[in-house]
Amino acid sequence: MRACACLAVWLLISEAMLAQVTVVRAGRMVDPDSGTVLSNQMILISGNKIQAVGPGLTVPTGAKVIDLSDKTVLPGLIDCHTHVADGQADSEPFNALKKTASQVVLESIPNARNMLLSGFTTVRDVGTYRALNDVALRDAINRGDVMGPRMFVAGAYITITGGAGAMTGQAPDIQLPWDLHYGEANSPWEVRQKIRLLAHDGVDVIKMLSTGAVLTHGSNPASTEFTEEELQAGVDEAHHFGLRVAVHAHAAEGIRNAILAGAASIEHAELLDDDLIALAKQHGTYLDMDIYDEECIRAAAQTGQMPADFLAHDADLARIQRENFRKAVKAGAKMAFGTDAGVCPYGTSGKQFAFMVKYGMTPMQAIQAATSNAADLLGHSSEIGSVKAGKFADLIAVGGDPLQDISVLETVDFVMKDGKVYKSAGAAACSQ
Repeated sequence: MRACACLAVWLLISEAMLAQVTVVRAGRMVDPDSGTVLSNQMILISGNKIQAVGPGLTVPTGAKVIDLSDKTVLPGLIDCHTHVADGQADSEPFNALKKTASQVVLESIPNARNMLLSGFTTVRDVGTYRALNDVALRDAINRGDVMGPRMFVAGAYITITGGAGAMTGQAPDIQLPWDLHYGEANSPWEVRQKIRLLAHDGVDVIKMLSTGAVLTHGSNPASTEFTEEELQAGVDEAHHFGLRVAVHAHAAEGIRNAILAGAASIEHAELLDDDLIALAKQHGTYLDMDIYDEECIRAAAQTGQMPADFLAHDADLARIQRENFRKAVKAGAKMAFGTDAGVCPYGTSGKQFAFMVKYGMTPMQAIQAATSNAADLLGHSSEIGSVKAGKFADLIAVGGDPLQDISVLETVDFVMKDGKVYKSAGAAACSQ
C-alpha cells in the first residue's frame, strides 16, 4: 500500500513539473474587480491556471516569458449573448431548412475561431435553431478538436408554439424535424419537461422567450408569450439542476414577468421603464442589452438581405433601447455585455464597447460588463472574469489604453485561453 501511495505522489509531482510554466509581463493590467489599472505586473501561469500576480515575481528557471510590457493586458472578454452555433450568418431563418444539422455545426467552426481571435475567450451561447448543435461545438472545443472560446450553451430555445425563436411561416402540413421544435412548450409542466430534457442533454444555461421577437416571421416584439407562471416553472426547474435562466424579452410586461419569475438576466430589454429598472435592481437581475447590432440590421437592409417583416418589427426599437440603456446605467442597474453575435459578423463583438460608452458607461464600466459582471452572471466568478491567482489563464492584450480610447478593444493583439496562446502579434517570447 505504501508503495502505491508513493507512486501516486510521484506521479502528481511529475505532472506538475511537466506543466508549462509561463510568465507574462504586463505594462498595464486592467483589474475589473477593483476598477483600477495596475502597472508593471507579472502573471505566473502553470498549465491552464494563474498561480500568482504581482509586480516583482521571480521567474522560474525554464519558464517561458511573454513580454507585453508595451501593451494593456485584460482578462479574456466574455460575450453573454451569442449564437455561435448557428452556422454561416443568414438573416433568413428558412434557409436553415436547406442544410443538415451536420452542415450547420461545421459552418459554425469559423464562427468560434473568429470569436476567440477577437478576444472573447468565453461566450454564453443562448440558443440555436438546430437543437444541441451548440453542445456538440462546445464539446469539440473542450476536446481540442477545433479552436474556439469557452462555451456555456443553452441547447435550444424554450418557446411557445409559433413563438419567438421558433421556425415559423411554413405551411401547416409541413412537419419539422425534432431538432427544429425541440424546445416547444405550452404549459408550466411542458416547460419543466423541456428543461429536464435539456439538463439530461448537458446544457449549461436555459434560454426562455417571454415576448415576441424581431427576427422571427409572424412574431410581434410587443406581444407577451410565456406567462409569469410558465416562467416561474422554468426558473424553478432549472434551479433543481443548478442552471440559470436567461429570458428574451422586448416588451414591458414580458420583462416584468421574467424579473418576478427570478430570471438571471433579461436579454434585449428594449421597452424598459423606470419602474422596471428599479425592479431589476431590487431583484439583482442583470440587463444584457445588445445596443450595437442595429447597425448590422440596417446595413443588411441597405443591401436587401433583411426580410421586410423583420425590419418592420425593428422600427424604432433600437432608439428606444439605447435611451433605456442610458437610463439603466445611470440608475446603477446590473449590466452584462451581450451582442447577439451572429446578427453582426462573428468576431466583431468588440465594436459594441464604443456604443456602451456613447450611451452612458465609463470605459471601465464597459470593460467590467464584459469581464467581472459577465462572469458573475454566468456563476463562474471563481474561474474567469479577472486576472487572479486560481483562475483560468485567459488573457488578452491591446495596444493603447482602453480607458482613454475604448475602441482599441476592437483590435486585439494577443489572446491566451487556458494558458495557450492563440494570437501573439507583437508579443515577444523567450525562455529563462
